[in-house]
Amino acid sequence: MQQQLTDVRERMIVALDFSTMDEVKKCLEPLSGHIRYVKVGMELAYAEGPAIVSYLKEQGLKVFVDLKVHDIPNTAKGAMKSLARLGADMVNVHAAGGVAMMAAAREGLELGTAAGAARPLLIGVTMLTSTGMQTMNQELAIPGSVEDVVVHYAMMTKQAGLDGVVASPLEVPMIKQAAGESFVTVTPGIRPLGTDQGDQTRITTPEQAFRLGSDYLVIGRAITGAKDPAGVWQSIVAAVEADRA
Repeated sequence: MQQQLTDVRERMIVALDFSTMDEVKKCLEPLSGHIRYVKVGMELAYAEGPAIVSYLKEQGLKVFVDLKVHDIPNTAKGAMKSLARLGADMVNVHAAGGVAMMAAAREGLELGTAAGAARPLLIGVTMLTSTGMQTMNQELAIPGSVEDVVVHYAMMTKQAGLDGVVASPLEVPMIKQAAGESFVTVTPGIRPLGTDQGDQTRITTPEQAFRLGSDYLVIGRAITGAKDPAGVWQSIVAAVEADRA
């Protein structure tokens, strides 16, 4: 179900990591007419509820509702049914919930999608980009390398019938090799040159991410926290387009 997108602006998702509608409106004002796709995470979704998705859709934006559903299969199915009715364009679950849970989530999403409408993309979160090997091995008690676990989760996700995964851009080549080129990869951990790494550990620049095969990039604070968000956005687009030329 991979979308054929040639315009890089359709493939870069701006993370709205805020807690109020006012903050969102303030952020979007200078970016109006530039960005095409945004992400609503837990903080904003829990603070503003379903109304935030409706508002963003009214602005002509595509919306990735990033709630990382992880529960028993029946609950995951119900959650996805509700999210589909909101009009989200992309939603996700934790791959660690297992194949049965992910398959139930997909079924719920299909049930909630209006007749004749396109089903939202459903992707599985592999390993958070803030998680390094030491944390994974020692705290989560998952042996092996991060890369091996990510690929294993990606194959579980494909088995469950999902469209793709969330992963670090660094792992995209391995995921594509294992799951196929049409398997969608959504990659956070994107930091333009000269910006702060923050709490991410497995990161790349936007140009590197696309070069590695990422289908969608998620970029947050580098844009939304900038003094000139539109200027940063335009510089990222220009750098990516020059790299792809």
